[in-house]
Amino acid sequence: MILKGGFTNYGEDIGVLMLDTVFPRPPGDIGNARSYDFPVRYKTVRGALATKIMGDHPDADLIAPFITAARELEAEGVKAITTSCGFLGPFQKEIAAAVNIPVFTSSLLQAPIIHAMLPPGKIIGVFTERAHHLNDDHFKGVGWSMKDIPVQVQGMKPDAEFPATYIGNRKELNIDVLKEEMLEMTREFMATCENPGAILFECTNMCPFASFVAKESGLPVFDVNTLIHMFYGAANPRRYL
Repeated sequence: MILKGGFTNYGEDIGVLMLDTVFPRPPGDIGNARSYDFPVRYKTVRGALATKIMGDHPDADLIAPFITAARELEAEGVKAITTSCGFLGPFQKEIAAAVNIPVFTSSLLQAPIIHAMLPPGKIIGVFTERAHHLNDDHFKGVGWSMKDIPVQVQGMKPDAEFPATYIGNRKELNIDVLKEEMLEMTREFMATCENPGAILFECTNMCPFASFVAKESGLPVFDVNTLIHMFYGAANPRRYL
């Protein structure tokens, strides 16, 4: 058997472009390496603060440093690149064009697949921290529009601890409080959506609470982790023979 080299490190198939943050990341969060049963490689984009990403459009000045970091991950041997914030969807085309490996900037890329799975008329609940910031430009950035795929963007109440923790970049978080806010958002979605079919987390920090949301809603829950696992499975197919 002959092995080919070219890199310093091996076995880290997924590269993650991280925002410049200090808040805690419990298991399930994309920024906690124990969220995965396989190694991942992280690269922090310095200056990419959550406040520069959240909004109607992410700060265009950040495209260049994200591309630089993506190219560094590619040079370090990863097979695919993702990011730690779904609001980076508008950067999808630019980053994907800058490297020669697959890029999935946002969990929102899954919406067309979810839509195709569901019976006609079913609505996807897109869960985010601040609903008023998430718009069709974010969706179009990853290849689809709410004109074609029925979604209900579900945000949190203005005084919620969740966005105060993550967008505010606090160094402490209260798991019990955040869990209850996720369940509260789920109940609100189920009560107001006419025909709910699935839930899609835009926010990667919501992933630790996916099992609780699925149990509360009775719906399948998709997030950045389902996307990461899908690619990892494609890059490392199970051997049957």
